[in-house]
Amino acid sequence: MNRLSDTASASPLTNPLLLVMVLAAFTSVLNNSMVNVAIPTISTHLDVSPSLSGWVITAFSIVFATGVALYGRVSDSYSFRVTFLAALVIFGVGSLTCALAPSFGWLVAGRAIQAAGAAAIPSLAFGSVARLFPPGKRGVVFGTLSSAIGLGAATGPLIGGLGVSAFGWRVLFYGTLAVIGLLFVAAWRFLPDLNAQRERQPHRFARLDLPGGLLLALGAATLLFGVTAANHSGLAAPQSWGALLLSATMIGGFVWRIRTAAHPFAPPRLFANRQFLSAAAIALLSQAAFIGGGLFLTPLLLINQLGLTAFQTGLVVAPGAIAVALLAPTIGRLSDKFGPRAVLGISLTWLLFGLLFMSSFAVGASPWMVAIALVIASIGYAGVTSPAANAASKALSPEIAGVGFGIYQLFFFMGAGTGAAVFGSVLSARQQSAGAALNPLYEGGLATAAFSDAYLVACIAVLLAMTLLVGLGRSEPARADPA
Repeated sequence: MNRLSDTASASPLTNPLLLVMVLAAFTSVLNNSMVNVAIPTISTHLDVSPSLSGWVITAFSIVFATGVALYGRVSDSYSFRVTFLAALVIFGVGSLTCALAPSFGWLVAGRAIQAAGAAAIPSLAFGSVARLFPPGKRGVVFGTLSSAIGLGAATGPLIGGLGVSAFGWRVLFYGTLAVIGLLFVAAWRFLPDLNAQRERQPHRFARLDLPGGLLLALGAATLLFGVTAANHSGLAAPQSWGALLLSATMIGGFVWRIRTAAHPFAPPRLFANRQFLSAAAIALLSQAAFIGGGLFLTPLLLINQLGLTAFQTGLVVAPGAIAVALLAPTIGRLSDKFGPRAVLGISLTWLLFGLLFMSSFAVGASPWMVAIALVIASIGYAGVTSPAANAASKALSPEIAGVGFGIYQLFFFMGAGTGAAVFGSVLSARQQSAGAALNPLYEGGLATAAFSDAYLVACIAVLLAMTLLVGLGRSEPARADPA
């Protein structure tokens, strides 16, 4: 099949394409969330320090951010089906490398290979929705994909904890490999070739503009590395400011490239489209606040301050993730009916209230108060992911849906990485100062005051996102240059 009709089913139970995409999105998030809880066991088994073991996560994040935009651009010119199948093969090779890793270096290399394949899933999944469904029907599908992502985040810590306890950490990668094998068979059978006509167009390789894509990818990767290094070593460390300077140079080179290349990686007018930039920035800030702030800070609070185990922490976090999984499809449908801006305004307010409740009352209280705060914030976050993607899709024409959503997803995942580093730095700085909390509503002790301040900074990120709602008006879709 080359194209689904405009009346194609929005349910993965009756639409094989969506079923493959939903399962792929679920697997990619499940893989990462399972590994998070296995880090202590991995560091002990491979005899590495806790700080060094963090590279199991960092290597995945950097390569993932590098690849997500590149896959989107490739899918605009080459076979969607072949691109997705090739990405699954790379994902599988990385999983097998991790499962058989004889040393920590091999494990980190395997995680990087995993990310090189997994990076295709979000950009291709969301990009295919923008191509195959008309405006007014996309929100519910984006919500279904977001639901799969939330379900993967919810079940990952529990499945990972049980798997590691029963069979060891390697079983996580063997399990991922088995699921990827099933996905490959399903994708081979059901995925459409969306670019059958473009396959015959001349100069396809030149139209990819790999130099431009590499400049963008390396700029994003060095930015994430620089922010992460600044969190661990301080901004004055050479690896921190050096990486940030290199990132600015790469991004500047990318801007120059898309303005001068005959076939730019992305049309310059995409970055002049107010609706697309507003939606992408809202996604970045909300992702930073909730994932980089709420879900990164909360395990540290529960384990280091409240004395919970990793499994107990997973039980506290799970209700919020389940709320995302349950609500995302319904909220996506509402964004189709009432428009993304109205739904985003209400959802960001919920997210702000949840994080403010965490900063003011839940920090320093019992775990069930933390769970309530996370559920409130999760309800807000569930109402941000699919409407923001829906708003971005309205600014993209079909011929650049792949690269457009690749860049959108780059913003989205950069938010999580930079948010964790920024709020982690705030937490460390406030712990060193050992002062009272800046939040006047906070009534807890000094031991958890630094966490209150870190959550308060996350609230500022949500407020900034709310100011960008004015940019979600009616703008014409960005299109590829006539050349």
